[in-house]
Amino acid sequence: MILVAVAAFLFLAVGPRFLGYQTSTMLTGSMAPLINPGDVVVSAAKPSSELKTGDIITYGIPVDDRRIETHRVVEIIRNANGTTAVRTKGDANNGADPWTAILQEDTVHVHAATIPYLGTAIRTLRDPIVLKILMYGAPAVLVTMLLASIWGKKPEATDASSTDAGNDRSA
Repeated sequence: MILVAVAAFLFLAVGPRFLGYQTSTMLTGSMAPLINPGDVVVSAAKPSSELKTGDIITYGIPVDDRRIETHRVVEIIRNANGTTAVRTKGDANNGADPWTAILQEDTVHVHAATIPYLGTAIRTLRDPIVLKILMYGAPAVLVTMLLASIWGKKPEATDASSTDAGNDRSA
């Protein structure tokens, strides 16, 4: 179990910094059934010039809160000034997204893998109540188990017949 936790930490926290991929949690059902809410999306950098219609990309939307979105490319617009713009659509949505996103970088993150349910677990662990239970409850259980193992030990039994025989003065 500890090995799995360490591997997950390395994959999610350390891997993206050194191996060039990024991870994000899918929050909506817009890409179902391929990517469902609570799945972790793993995407790898690819040159914008190699982007094709049909690729699934993860990018910051150009409106409102500029949240991160993972949708399928339905149109690519290559401008004379060298910039690339895309129109995207969620597989489960009826129409294309109402914006055109200009890719600001020379690379774009393209869907490489999906890890089902991992995002749901991560979001659950970030819940304040769950964090408090883990921060205070887990150590309390460990201390209780440790104390129970110490106090629960029975003293070693001594052989009563051998000690009584040597101390018998009734003769």
